[in-house]
Amino acid sequence: MSVWDGPFWLTVAFVPAFLIVLMLIATGVVPASAAPVAACAAGPVSPGKPDGAVVVSPGTDLSAKTRELPAGTTFWLTDGKHTLGPDEFGQIIPKDGNAYLGAPGAVLDGGGVNRYAFTQQARDVVIRGLTIRGFAAPRDQGVVNHDSGEHWTIEGNTIEDNRGAAMMAGPRQEILRNCLRNNGQYGINAYRAGDGITGLLVEGNEITGNNTDDWETKEPGCGCTGGAKFWAVDGADIRGNWVHHNHGAGLWADTNNNDFLIEDNLIEDNEAEALFYEISYNVVVRGNTFRRNTLVQGRAFAARGDDFPVGTVYISESGGEPRVRARTSLVEIVDNVFEDNWSGITLWENADRFCNSPANTSSGSCTLLVPSVSSCSAPGISSRPLYDDCRWKTQRVSIHGNKFSHGPSCSGYCGRMALLANFGTYPEWSPYRGSSVSDAVTFRQENRWYDNAYSGGWRFVVHDTSRTVGVSGWQGAPYSQDACSSFGDGGC
Repeated sequence: MSVWDGPFWLTVAFVPAFLIVLMLIATGVVPASAAPVAACAAGPVSPGKPDGAVVVSPGTDLSAKTRELPAGTTFWLTDGKHTLGPDEFGQIIPKDGNAYLGAPGAVLDGGGVNRYAFTQQARDVVIRGLTIRGFAAPRDQGVVNHDSGEHWTIEGNTIEDNRGAAMMAGPRQEILRNCLRNNGQYGINAYRAGDGITGLLVEGNEITGNNTDDWETKEPGCGCTGGAKFWAVDGADIRGNWVHHNHGAGLWADTNNNDFLIEDNLIEDNEAEALFYEISYNVVVRGNTFRRNTLVQGRAFAARGDDFPVGTVYISESGGEPRVRARTSLVEIVDNVFEDNWSGITLWENADRFCNSPANTSSGSCTLLVPSVSSCSAPGISSRPLYDDCRWKTQRVSIHGNKFSHGPSCSGYCGRMALLANFGTYPEWSPYRGSSVSDAVTFRQENRWYDNAYSGGWRFVVHDTSRTVGVSGWQGAPYSQDACSSFGDGGC
């Protein structure tokens, strides 16, 4: 009898979830690398009152206190509900080096009225040990660090039940061991006007249940939902997080992100992609566990007869680029475990999407290799270097050492890997019309699967959506993929 079925659960029925996790690790039921970070069950982590801190009781005007006292002041919020008044623009504007620390039970509550909790661009601000809830940030805006100030440390908080995003991100921001739960849009919106987010650290957080406002239904194609979204971030470590049950993608990097390390996360039960890496560069995805992701999105595609190979890890017009400085010059997906997801990994390049194309939804952006959008126009785009450099290319993707499995219930459009592009048609002056991009992504852009292990029946969509092959077709010429991989056999 499995521990999942018998008296074991009677023993732990009334034990807090984070202690259950520790018990499962100790008994070997859950490997440490796949153990969830139960930040929401644990609650805010109070740092303790430091000497010299200014004590703030409920009913104190914390906004006014912040204005009155000098930069570098530490505020200690005592137990109870703290509010910012009835004005929708009631907010705290920290000064450089301020810290806002919560005693056990300290809650900062927006009452469904205040838009933002902490705003403006002070540096070196610390937010720790608070529950922050009930703020009504508009779409694409955040409650904490609303204006993307530099080097904020946001640690050990519960930020939940807000509209918009729980937080924005700024340069060198550290997002550590928080519960980011049930927010209207995102847990994290890593966007800064004018770009410039570098050195971002997201570690040990639980990011769950976000996009409660269901933005993709309200505005189809908005690309504005999920657990965390990253825009033009140059350098990010995302490790040791539990990203689960978000209404959309788990992690989504969109438009000119670069130099990411996504490592040792547990990403499970997200409705759309577990990881979506879009028109971006140079990332290592290593040692993660992906479980039961993309089922809602995949079934929706299948129900309407859409045969596009929805990816649980979706690499869309993104690749390794040695000319863009980073810790790697690849997209490397290595030593991950994929269990019972809708699908595996999709490598896709849209032939019609390139800098200055009307089909590029990030219309104001060009690749990191071409400084001016207007440069990517006829006739210059038809010859090198612009022919190459005006595209975000799915290239230099290395997929190896991963374990892919799914159960017998997978049938129809699930259980697929993909390496493909569409037939280029648009705009009329595009030099990428026809099968040129499909040919390039499939055969000439150094995209390789190898040394992986598969269980269950897998199929492979290759070159374009009309071509689906089995294992022998995938491994044989002309595709020659998954050398030394095992499909219920010993591999090489």
